[in-house]
Parts: sequence; C-alpha cells; structure tokens
Amino acid sequence: MGIEDFVEKAAGAFAAVKALESADPDAGGLEKAVAAVAGFEGVGMLKEHLEQQAQPERAAAPEDGAQADDSQNS
Repeated sequence: MGIEDFVEKAAGAFAAVKALESADPDAGGLEKAVAAVAGFEGVGMLKEHLEQQAQPERAAAPEDGAQADDSQNS
C-alpha cells in the first residue's frame, strides 16, 4: 500500500467518524472505531470497483486507430 492509498483510506475513516458524530453525538468509542474501520475499508472497496468499471472501457477503445484501418480494407 502506497502513501497515496493510505491517505485516501484515512480520509474515508475520518469522514465516516465525522458522519457518525453528526448523526449520533453520544456515540461511544466502540461505535467510532467501527465507523473508522468501515470508512477505511469502504474507500478501498469503492476504489477497486471504480477501477474495474474503467478497465472494460479502455479495452474496448482502439489505441492505434485499428477501426479506421479495417473500414478502409473492406
């Protein structure tokens, strides 16, 4: 895990704790810890999902204009 990934995940954990505190000002330490872990892991899972969504688009797009060459040969 690079520093960039860690910072993203830490920001997710911080945001999750802040969201919990705004929803439940009396939240205990255990609840905050669970929110932090969920935010930390959630950012990683979301990032993986978005990367997987982007990969098929890259594979479908011609890189060297192969479609233009095929249409000229037909």
